[in-house]
Amino acid sequence: MPFNVWVLVAAQALAMCTAPFIVFIGSIQGRLLASAPEYATLPVGLVVVGTVLAIKPATWLMERLGRKRVMLLGASMGMLAGILGALASRLGQFPLLCLAAVVGGTGLAVVHQYRFAAMESVPDNMAGSAAARVLLGGLVAAWLGPEIAAFGNGAGADHPFLTSWLVLAGVQFAALVILGVGYRAKGERVRETHAGGGRPLREILANPLVWAAISSAAIGYAVMSFIMTATPLSMTEMAGHDLDDAKRVIQLHIMAMYLPSLISGWLTRVVGIPLMMATGLLAYLGCVVLAANGVSFHHYLSALLLLGVGWNFLFVGGTTLLPRGYTDAERFRVQGLNDIFVFGAQATAALSAGVILSWLGWSALVMIVMPFLVIQAVLMVLWLTRREAAVGESS
Repeated sequence: MPFNVWVLVAAQALAMCTAPFIVFIGSIQGRLLASAPEYATLPVGLVVVGTVLAIKPATWLMERLGRKRVMLLGASMGMLAGILGALASRLGQFPLLCLAAVVGGTGLAVVHQYRFAAMESVPDNMAGSAAARVLLGGLVAAWLGPEIAAFGNGAGADHPFLTSWLVLAGVQFAALVILGVGYRAKGERVRETHAGGGRPLREILANPLVWAAISSAAIGYAVMSFIMTATPLSMTEMAGHDLDDAKRVIQLHIMAMYLPSLISGWLTRVVGIPLMMATGLLAYLGCVVLAANGVSFHHYLSALLLLGVGWNFLFVGGTTLLPRGYTDAERFRVQGLNDIFVFGAQATAALSAGVILSWLGWSALVMIVMPFLVIQAVLMVLWLTRREAAVGESS
């Protein structure tokens, strides 16, 4: 793999810490600071809102300024989020905590573009492996994020989680240094003018392949976020598990999200993207069945492990498939649109998780995702049917 890919792996390991950090800490600190329990998961949802709001500006700037400059800006936003979160802890202000979550989300919007930068650094047949390799950085983030979040916790602490947020800011600074020193911008394709290129967007979206790719990542992310966001609160407030149990489940879940990246890029070439995506759907189905049938530690752990594996297969599959639906001149527009769908769906899921958990409970919450799994299956069938028809016509 080119040097740039390994730099992005290292940067991802640190910059992505914001996501598991706030997933673990957000609903718990939100419960301490919010005026009503229904708002406890709001910071977790607002991370994704910040991501959605920043996707279009991030891709627009990358197209004109190059990826490296915007990556450095994204790491700087991660640092700012840590500082704002520490200030929220010091002052006990829930709105400030929500602002820190939004700012952290803007930094994550840039981190999510690392996979496309990696794919553009390798030959087309290695694109899936490059994207999967970058996602491996999430293994470190999966462990490090919740560990950082656990600093300064305790009912007797004057300012719970203040130290945690400051350490997060330091980790983001380390990512900034790695990108600044290590990432080589030479050879980046930067647009010199504002003139458009490629086909109209409606023509690109007429291809079922593009919708199958976008929906695989969007539905995969939404289902994962919906269940994951509700898990710490469900475990600690409803099922009677302690904080360490919830932390371990979230850590192992996020590791299960990224560990399959050791082989998922290879699988896209060996077994094919359709079978990989179908396996991801089956893993999600297993997650729903397990989660709906018990609230023991092992029920939560087994369900969240399957949730992580299913996310990886759907997300890597969709990410690898997407470039087959656009030309080089169209890439920033389609990549930006893809991530708006992906993280818009994730934001909706995360924001609604706390309310639905409070209203309907854990078992009903996990069953709500079933229609979306059916939608993804239908879109895949439409894509594969069109593909077979095209092959038949050409022969």
